[in-house]
Amino acid sequence: MNIALVLAYDGTNYHGWQVQKNGISIQEELTCAVTRLLGETVSVSGVGRTDAGVHARRYVANFKAGCTIPMDRLPFALNAQLPEDIAVSGAAIVPDQFDARFDCTKKEYAYYLYPSKLRDPFLSGRAYRYSYPLDIGRMQAGAQHFVGKQDFAAVRSMGTPVKSTVRTIFHCEVEPCEGKLLRIRVCGDGFLYNMVRAIAGTLAYVGSGKLEPDDVRRILDSCDREEAGPTLPACGLFMNRLWYGHTPELDRFGLDH
Repeated sequence: MNIALVLAYDGTNYHGWQVQKNGISIQEELTCAVTRLLGETVSVSGVGRTDAGVHARRYVANFKAGCTIPMDRLPFALNAQLPEDIAVSGAAIVPDQFDARFDCTKKEYAYYLYPSKLRDPFLSGRAYRYSYPLDIGRMQAGAQHFVGKQDFAAVRSMGTPVKSTVRTIFHCEVEPCEGKLLRIRVCGDGFLYNMVRAIAGTLAYVGSGKLEPDDVRRILDSCDREEAGPTLPACGLFMNRLWYGHTPELDRFGLDH
């Protein structure tokens, strides 16, 4: 049977989702937990890579195996096998052809900043401290230039080669969140390496006055990474929401469609 899992994790102590030779990963921990629980070797696939230190409020993975544990009890059984910073919240039997990565139609990432000259130990590892005041109105105006189907070469780091740097961004919003925090939400059909972190760095420069909101249009048109703002640290980035079409088995887990 093909089983989909909905989970969340704090990525602070991990080298990202994907199995790595040089450190522990979320995929490795989850695969080991499933293998121990079911007593058979499995291959766990995920909705996408997250880099070292990146978190996920919503993440979907799937694997194929025999399982006699009821789906409503499987999260409890798996969580007993997992470390405290990874938690499964739902499990469902899905069609054999379902793939967590390729059936996902849209993803939303959220990047959190807090403008402050002093560090906050309760935000450390969950948000990036930016030491200058940030103007949300300016950031929101700049963010709208990222919306649409266009070339995002100016806001990506060199990594795994890609056939095209064109992607579609459905929304890019800057908003106050939970007191002193600012949140940048970016939803798209796919993302380039470090793309959201570079978008966040560019908007931080807009918010602090180092760039004008309309400079974002010029930066994107240039396709030049040197023109954009910095790639902000991984600690502020969360995989936030996921959209799956034609997968009613996942409806009750609060995923978007």
